Amino acid sequence: MITELAVERVEFTCGGCWHRWSVDYDVQRSLDERGDEWEYFYRDNAAAPSPYTPDGAPPCEYCGRHWVGRLVARRPVPLPGEAGAPRDRVPADAPHRPERHLAPLLEAGGHPQPAREPQPASRRPGDLA
Repeated sequence: MITELAVERVEFTCGGCWHRWSVDYDVQRSLDERGDEWEYFYRDNAAAPSPYTPDGAPPCEYCGRHWVGRLVARRPVPLPGEAGAPRDRVPADAPHRPERHLAPLLEAGGHPQPAREPQPASRRPGDLA
């Protein structure tokens, strides 16, 4: 049973070259028949490992190193069935909003990225003066 749906924006900062980027993940939490809760992550409509673990962190596009992400924003998606929520019946005998099948998919990295701060080659954040 699905217990929560959300879109989570995860930010990554590479500790190798200090490149920063962010990615939106669709996150689904569900409860199994034993009462255990699980999280599922999706990026661009494909299953993905958790970006909050070393094994699931995507590589830096500049140096290829992997760094665990941190949550910077989230938007819960309401679950269906809320009392009083507006709804529209989908007609069985005619296509309903057929353009939705042709609409381009929103990409997980398709939002504005954090500004890249130029770093002098001789100094990096955290270096001692």
